[in-house]
Amino acid sequence: MSTRAALRYAKATLDFALEQQKEAEVNEQMLLIANTIEDSRELQLLLSSPVLKVALKKASLQGIFSDQIGEIAYGLIDLLLENKRLNLLQEVAKSFQIIYDSLRGKETARVVSAVPLTDALKEQVLEKVRALRGKEVAIENTVDPAIIGGFVLRVGDIQYDASIAHKLQLLKRQFDNKSYISAL
Repeated sequence: MSTRAALRYAKATLDFALEQQKEAEVNEQMLLIANTIEDSRELQLLLSSPVLKVALKKASLQGIFSDQIGEIAYGLIDLLLENKRLNLLQEVAKSFQIIYDSLRGKETARVVSAVPLTDALKEQVLEKVRALRGKEVAIENTVDPAIIGGFVLRVGDIQYDASIAHKLQLLKRQFDNKSYISAL
């Protein structure tokens, strides 16, 4: 889920990349950044640590990405460092990809489920989303056992939560409201 700040940084970066006619190249770099952070718990901790010095964070990122990212991506990192928002780097990279795909008429349906989706189920979800959105759609499945069962589907700015955890939350709220009302 993108924060508004991450979305603003992503939009500004995409606008600059479009000006430079390097949007596809920067998109690949944002994919690399997002995946690298996703795969490394240590890097996530480094980026979010308020204790570590900015110079150490910058040197670490330069060492990790060395010749793999260009000046626009490094400019984004410098801007996030300067504004003390480096903890948003992964979100900005993911938001960039979403905006870039949308610009190209492609969307990604993100499905969070308690267990991995089968190929048949993925195809059913893709068909429904294509029919609803009228665009080319890719599917990204994330497994989160905390939702207990069901799924959470997010496409663009629309979210459909059919998870058991969400239903239990709603049920708990109803019980809390009834017990509050009966206490009066």
